[in-house]
Amino acid sequence: MRCHEGNHFPAVIETCTGHRGRAFDHPSFGAWVSHALGSVNRNLPTFVNIGRPSSPVQLTGGYLGPGVSATPFQAGPIPVPNLHPPAGASARERDRQMEVLESMNAEFRARHALQSDIQARTRAYELAARMQLSAPEAVDFASEPEHVRRLYGLDDRHTEAFGKQLLLARRLAERGVRYIQVCHAGGGNEGWDAHGDIKTHKPLCRATDRPIAGLLRDLRQRGMLDDTLVVWTSEFGRTPWSQNTTGRDHNPKGYTAWLAGGGIQGGIVHGATDDVGYRAAENPH
Repeated sequence: MRCHEGNHFPAVIETCTGHRGRAFDHPSFGAWVSHALGSVNRNLPTFVNIGRPSSPVQLTGGYLGPGVSATPFQAGPIPVPNLHPPAGASARERDRQMEVLESMNAEFRARHALQSDIQARTRAYELAARMQLSAPEAVDFASEPEHVRRLYGLDDRHTEAFGKQLLLARRLAERGVRYIQVCHAGGGNEGWDAHGDIKTHKPLCRATDRPIAGLLRDLRQRGMLDDTLVVWTSEFGRTPWSQNTTGRDHNPKGYTAWLAGGGIQGGIVHGATDDVGYRAAENPH
């Protein structure tokens, strides 16, 4: 792989949208999938993000509108903040509140029907109401057997956090969420950004390697891998020479992505860098 940008923020924009520059008007890839293919499960979003992204552009719908932007999910009992009604409110009371709100909003929606932001916000609230029932079930791992929990590394404190994110991703995929973006150690200048010491990659590799392998095995054993495409990538790589004695600098000229499932034929290496791993020299993309 290669890209044109040597800083995190513009490189993420190029990776997620295919466009250079710092504009937010281009849709991310997940937004395009959501726009083109629509929903499989009307009670869950089409495009979900799990984990901290490096840039908000990874979540944006761009000129396609906010209706196809990502919905942030998190592993745990509360998948989406503020999803549940206040404690003590009965279902009957909640239904009455929604009926009153619907009647109050009817005139407003009719007057502003052509404004896409308002339409998207209305659809988002309607989806949130449906998710009150669907989302908690999707993030409830109680039904997962022990051997599946071990597969994702939930029995190890080093792999538990990322393992929960990938197990949540599999459960959402099972329930018809089309595009699930999982971000590890995002936020730009931290985590994998090993300017000071490349050894900082060691605990990050330990945290992610077992859960990723577990996800692929789990998808295969459930018969989901054939129609689920798994893409692993970053916005750029690291230089093959040192920086600050033991660190590595940004390298957009040559790095690696891998794909699994979704009809991909395994065991194939497409393209190559030069002899020192600096520049994509064969079949660059």
